[in-house]
Amino acid sequence: MSASTITPALSVLDLVPVRTGQTTAQAVASSMALAQRADGLGFRRYWFAEHHNMPAVASTTPPMLIAAAAARTQRIRVGSGGVMLPNHAPLIVAEQFAMLEAIAPGRIDLGIGRAPGSDPVITQLLRQSGTAGDVERFPSHVQDIALMLQPEGAALQFTTGREYTVRATPSATGAPEIWLLGSSDYSAQLAASRGLPYVFANHFSGQGLDRALDLYRSTFQPSAVLAEPRTFLTANAVVSPTAEEARARALPQLRMMARLRRNQPLIPLETVEEAQQGLADAANADEQRLIDATVANWLVGDAETVRSALAEFAARHGVDEVMISPVAGSFASESLDGITARSQTLDLLAA
Repeated sequence: MSASTITPALSVLDLVPVRTGQTTAQAVASSMALAQRADGLGFRRYWFAEHHNMPAVASTTPPMLIAAAAARTQRIRVGSGGVMLPNHAPLIVAEQFAMLEAIAPGRIDLGIGRAPGSDPVITQLLRQSGTAGDVERFPSHVQDIALMLQPEGAALQFTTGREYTVRATPSATGAPEIWLLGSSDYSAQLAASRGLPYVFANHFSGQGLDRALDLYRSTFQPSAVLAEPRTFLTANAVVSPTAEEARARALPQLRMMARLRRNQPLIPLETVEEAQQGLADAANADEQRLIDATVANWLVGDAETVRSALAEFAARHGVDEVMISPVAGSFASESLDGITARSQTLDLLAA
């Protein structure tokens, strides 16, 4: 059985995690190997997130990672989950993804988000280009990108009456599929009003999922690209041969999330042993409460348990696809440039 024959269909979200002692080059090599593995297993799509200035996350530039993954895969869709649009000029985003579509025709997804993807200082540095960083212009920037990506391009109207045509690439034969991403009502309503597909960032925050999906579906307006609402769900997942091993492999990411939510200094992703020792040494009730609350929304366990939970999760929310973020941590003895931890999750779900 492959992932393409499982209900729901499975996809992957990758933040390119960097663990203790690992270089960026090793982390990226691991993600490229994982993308190839997902392609071979029949997963539907493979998306890269955009985050900045985080010691445990190397996915700063989705377009570059997408190009590298597209060159190493054959059939899987590759894309962004997502490009944080206020950080970038719309024309640059359109040009980058038009080129990606030319490199891998029919396999490119452009997921667009509105969040900064980092702290306020980095956000300020990213938005020094002026009006490109105006969050209030997010809806018009999304529309601009969609138009510039079309083969006919977008026509700019000057006050003099003269028109100026802007194309993301000289002679396009197709365009990436655009998705709006978000963890609040805003993107759900915008996607519905523009007739675009939508994904709620459930892996980051499960709060408000039902409301966002209901808003999207109930207010959806058909468009030239989409006749009916189209959405899928994201979820953090750790699958191992035993539930005990899965819980252990989940701990490094859980501790990182707890550090993030407690505004503590961020560090590279711990090994399983470091996370276990750190939790034992700290004996912090607040951290443990955060970990317990966070893991309750994750899919952690053996293959049979998680497959069943995935099917129930998808059925409950009326979707036919779940994008998992494989957040399994590594034991210290595992190779720094290998994919044992995260690949195990994909392998067992597709077995």
